[in-house]
Amino acid sequence: MVDLAGQNLSLDAAVSRRAKRRPVPRWVITCATIAAFVLAWEIFGRDVNPVFGSYPSAIAVAGWELIESGELGKALLESVQPFVLAYALSIVIGVPLGLVLGRSRVAEAALGIFVTGAHAMPLVALVPLLVLWLGLGFWVKVAVIFLMCVFPIAINTWLGVKVVSKSLIEVGRAFVASDFVIMRRIVLPATLPYIMAGLKLAVGRGVVAMVIAEFFTAISGLGGIIINSANAFDTARMFVPIVVLMVLATLLNALVGAIEKRVAPWQAEMAAHD
Repeated sequence: MVDLAGQNLSLDAAVSRRAKRRPVPRWVITCATIAAFVLAWEIFGRDVNPVFGSYPSAIAVAGWELIESGELGKALLESVQPFVLAYALSIVIGVPLGLVLGRSRVAEAALGIFVTGAHAMPLVALVPLLVLWLGLGFWVKVAVIFLMCVFPIAINTWLGVKVVSKSLIEVGRAFVASDFVIMRRIVLPATLPYIMAGLKLAVGRGVVAMVIAEFFTAISGLGGIIINSANAFDTARMFVPIVVLMVLATLLNALVGAIEKRVAPWQAEMAAHD
């Protein structure tokens, strides 16, 4: 009995010590990782020929020159405008399309193969054809970004609808709920995590499509700075829009995550984290 009581006391003490030990915040780990990466890049990047690479301090100087001249702000605005419109259109079309594919057997059989095939198709190959149809201006960029974004959203939404528990739908039908009510009150809330995952995937594809569109159409925006700097062998200047695009994609993903916590707060509570 004495040994058992002693073991219980030691176990309680260990649990108490573990409870008092606070985990390191995620932002501290992230900032430390970024700082270590930038420091290593700065140290080893100085030994690389400037034609083949650059380092953070040189990129920062080139970035400040682009900001002072106003070229970076103008290029960012030119790139973001078609991206925002195309991303919004991909959400408006992709989410309902995925919901219909997941709920309708006929729609899935008729359209599912086209959605899957279009997602796997190298859409970059369609850029010359889109240029013939839409020209070299604003709308061809919107079309390229839209085609790269809409299918991840639709497919993720489609998958989310397919994994909704049948028992939940049967409960709704037992209460004589209409198909619209079942979709709005049961299917859509259960599918939200999949929709948000599709939105995050679409952000990365959309940023890539934005640069591709600027490469293959009128050379403008952030993609124009990249290609013009590469042609001039100005590697530090070339890296500036690349870093801006990385930061933009990260911020957009964080925004989607914040929206997910707002519209689906139960998902964060259900998810297991260390």
